[in-house]
Amino acid sequence: MLAERRHQLILRALRSGGPAAVTDLSEQLGVSPATIRRDLVKLEEDGLLTRVHGGAVVEEGDQPFAEVAEVRVAEKDAIAERAAAMVADGQSVLLDIGTTAYRLARHLHGRRLTVITSNLVVYEELADDEGIELVLLGGMVRREYRSLVGFLTEDNLRQLHADWLFLGTSGVRPGGQVMDTTVVEVPVKRAMINASDKVVLLADAAKFPGTGMAKVCGPEHLDMVVTNAPIDPATRSSLEEAGVEVVMAGAGKVRT
Repeated sequence: MLAERRHQLILRALRSGGPAAVTDLSEQLGVSPATIRRDLVKLEEDGLLTRVHGGAVVEEGDQPFAEVAEVRVAEKDAIAERAAAMVADGQSVLLDIGTTAYRLARHLHGRRLTVITSNLVVYEELADDEGIELVLLGGMVRREYRSLVGFLTEDNLRQLHADWLFLGTSGVRPGGQVMDTTVVEVPVKRAMINASDKVVLLADAAKFPGTGMAKVCGPEHLDMVVTNAPIDPATRSSLEEAGVEVVMAGAGKVRT
């Protein structure tokens, strides 16, 4: 992994999850603790974080949606296009927060669907499409990441049902666990899973293993994973044991 990419992932983890230990960052990024320490020194020199005993911290909030949306656009769009092709007209679709879900929404224009979301950018994308019944979940607004969270969002989800959930993630562990960097999003994601018939994880190559300190769910809660690159053997084995189907963007379905 290039140093610039590591630095982005370190800052994302710190912005979303608070202070992080060198050992945790080392495990998440799959590099040595010594490499992480060098990265933290460089990022501190650049004024982007403050090193503390055993790790580092940043004072900022989440990485803004607009910044994340500019990363790996082609990969996200390929995944989104493949995922959108799974949905039949007349079905209901639940879209998670995140930039890949936004890319997916762009592929739903002109369809006859019901779309349920807590993603404000998805809402803005589809608001003028009269063929789509659009349901915006209530909740507290996370302005920087353009999403709705909290008990109101979760309560709304308990009253709804969707044929499909397209779920985002910040990382997938070798055991198949779906992770997130922002604790406040986890209960909403779990409520989305409970409200859906089929759960599809959208995860580009950078999400294996990616980042995240909070577990959203295990592989047993997934029906499919849509990705743009081969999955590492350990994760593939975990998904296979759970009966999860892997769909490669730009290709047909393949059983793990």
